[in-house]
Order: sequence, then C-alpha cells, then structure tokens
Amino acid sequence: MSTNNSRPSKAERSASAREKAAQMQATQAAAQKRKSLMVKLGVLAAVVVVVALVVVLIVQNNNAKISATGSAPQGGNAAGGILLTSPTTVADTSGIKIDNTNLVLKDDRPTTPEPSELTVGGKGEPVNVTLYVDANCVHCAEFESTYGPQLKQWLADGKITLEYRNVGFLDGGSPSNFSSRGANALACVADQSPAAYLDFATALWGHYDQGELKNAELSDMAVAAGASDSVKSCIDKGTFRPFVEKTTVTAQNEGVGGTPSIFVQGKSVDLASKDFVEAVESAIKANA
Repeated sequence: MSTNNSRPSKAERSASAREKAAQMQATQAAAQKRKSLMVKLGVLAAVVVVVALVVVLIVQNNNAKISATGSAPQGGNAAGGILLTSPTTVADTSGIKIDNTNLVLKDDRPTTPEPSELTVGGKGEPVNVTLYVDANCVHCAEFESTYGPQLKQWLADGKITLEYRNVGFLDGGSPSNFSSRGANALACVADQSPAAYLDFATALWGHYDQGELKNAELSDMAVAAGASDSVKSCIDKGTFRPFVEKTTVTAQNEGVGGTPSIFVQGKSVDLASKDFVEAVESAIKANA
C-alpha cells in the first residue's frame, strides 16, 4: 500500500544531517564570534576606564588647589629660602606671610640668574652659600651626596650660613608633584624640627634612585631623621605649598633655569668650570 509520507531515503537522510550539522556549526561559530567580540570590547572598556582614571589622578595631582596665601616656615624668608645658621638651627624668622594672588610667571625673564635678597656675610661673619635645589633632581642628589658632609662641617665650624631655596621645577614630569611635595616636606621639618633638617635633606636626596615618595613615606623618612610626629600633618596637608610656589615662580622670574644653582656670597658658582669647595674656601678666607 502506498502513502504520501514516504520514508526519506538514506541519501536524503544523510543530506539532511549534513545540513543540520552545517547549521549547528554556523550557529556555534556566530556565537563564538559574538563572545570573542564581547571579550574584546570588555577589555577595551576596562583599558579606557583605567586610562581615564590615571588621567584624572594626574590632573587632580597637577591641578590640586593650592592656596594663594600662607606663611613661611621657621627659618624661611620672603625670597622663599630656608636659612640654616648651624647644623641644627635655622634663622630666627617669624610672621612672614606669603601672598601669591598676583604671582605670575613672566615672559621677559633674564637669561642669566639674578636672584633677589641673597644673603652676604659681612667682614668677619660667616659667608653665605645659597642653593637652588629640586627634590626630584638627579644632579641635586649628586651634589648632596658629594658635598653634604662638607656643608655640614662648615656650618658646625661657623664658617658659613646655608640657604636652601627648594623649588618645584620638575613637577611637570611627575605624576604626583613630587618636587613641590618634597620641598613642602623640607619646609615642614625646618618649621617644626630644624635640628633634623640636614639629616632629612640627606635622606631625601639619598632616596632619589628609588623613585618618588608618597606623603606618608616622606613623613616616615622625616621622623626617622629626627623630626617630631607633628610634621606628618604638615606634610600631608601641604601646609607650605604656597611658600614653595612663591620660591619656584620667583626663581624662574629671576632667571634661575636649572638645579642645582649655587651662589656663594651672592655670586654664581658654575660647577662646570669652578671647584665648589675651592670657591667656598676662598670666600671664607677673604671674609676672615
């Protein structure tokens, strides 16, 4: 007996199976492609988020709101320097206010340094050595390593006064404004624990090869150098950042273009052509 629903032949069943297998493979391939695309998009999105976060953090760090007003630390002066009178003491200064409201970087800066208010020791007095230095400067680290002990000895012998003008020249190349934060930390130590200033400066530049420090690490380093715990709040809050900004912009406006820049009795000492120790000893002899 015949029927209209005849059973497919073996060839037809094979063809149907192949068609279904092909459809299944195509479906699986499409699903895998979608999955791969979603993974790639997910990774790309994650990268975008991370990059955006890094950019935000950098912008926040570089554009952190610094007050236009503040005060100079103990030993600080109106030119932005911190004057040491011995290895453990700073100059007796107080009440110096900082107002950067109208502080701007000038276009017509001198081509050779013309620093203002450089200290010059009178006849029979200690000669003055003034250093423009940056916490993130490799050559400043080298200078400190080479001459730090000699500077400390001259101070101990009463032969010199030593003024640090700590600038933030290299903030532009730092994701965390380490130059200015380091300068602020130095000001905090000078203000609250002047006896620890030189040891902290030695430790700070001695760490250069290990990279930038966080505020908490700067605080720990300062305390380890002999500073009181009170410096922690000062460092974390950036108490003397207006003072650092004043020092930095004033130095640039007066033609100081790099660090270290060194002045002995108000005269520039070019380390490329002059021996630093000889220059200072000569000034000491002339001032005796």
